Amino acid sequence: MSNPITTVGIIGAGTMGNGIAQACATSGLLAVMVDVSEQAVQRGLKNVQTSLDRLVKKGKLAEDAAATALGRISAGTDYALLAPAQIVVEAATENLDLKLRILKQLDAQSAPEVILASNTSSISITQLAAATNRADRFIGMHFFNPVPMMALVEIIRGLQTSDATHAAVHALAQALGKTPVTVKNAPGFVVNRILVPMINEAFFVLAEGLATAEDIDAGMKLGCNHPIGPLALADMIGLDVCLAVMEVYLREYGDSKYRPCPLLKEMVMAGRLGRKTGQGVYSYA
Repeated sequence: MSNPITTVGIIGAGTMGNGIAQACATSGLLAVMVDVSEQAVQRGLKNVQTSLDRLVKKGKLAEDAAATALGRISAGTDYALLAPAQIVVEAATENLDLKLRILKQLDAQSAPEVILASNTSSISITQLAAATNRADRFIGMHFFNPVPMMALVEIIRGLQTSDATHAAVHALAQALGKTPVTVKNAPGFVVNRILVPMINEAFFVLAEGLATAEDIDAGMKLGCNHPIGPLALADMIGLDVCLAVMEVYLREYGDSKYRPCPLLKEMVMAGRLGRKTGQGVYSYA
């Protein structure tokens, strides 16, 4: 695609979907957000409004610019709304069957030249691309949470992704003010491939009693300049998510270095999943 992308379709109005819509809108692009229910759509739009208001209060965005950005986002429950989009980013829940169902519907209803992208953080782009009739125009576009603030986008090429598709999506990421890094298709891609095993190792260190959770986190913050310690980050991500990712790595790579820490498994069994349950490594009561 030689012309720059000006309209982005997004499937999913949740945290990632509305974040992508906001990033598009504040960068001067039109965003079309589609979700299964009107309630989900309205919640997504409300979250964008709240986020923009916060930026205005902090003096990072002018009030009229925030209003203009909000006006660039349209949303609803009908896939027909996506017709003007030159690319559609699937940002649904991390569930293979759900993503395949969405992508097959998108493939059937989108014009042949439209690029399809997935915001998946773990599912094979090659596998998702193969479910469509436009595997050459399929790519991974992995944003990081919170999308409006995080500068990185991992662009994942499936085996079938064309150079033209990669170039168009690379340019789109830059137009959104992001820094794109190109990676090959593999479980966890690059960032999570390094990050989640580090979190898992922090659980081993905790389980062995080498230091308290507070001291482990302080060590990584002060010694490695991380903004948040690995155990606090695990609580934020969800211990169940961290465990699931490690289990994927162990299964896909077949290497024992990816074995999940028994303490991590134990805490998930106990229902201590982190912030979302009020208790993880730390208490959030």
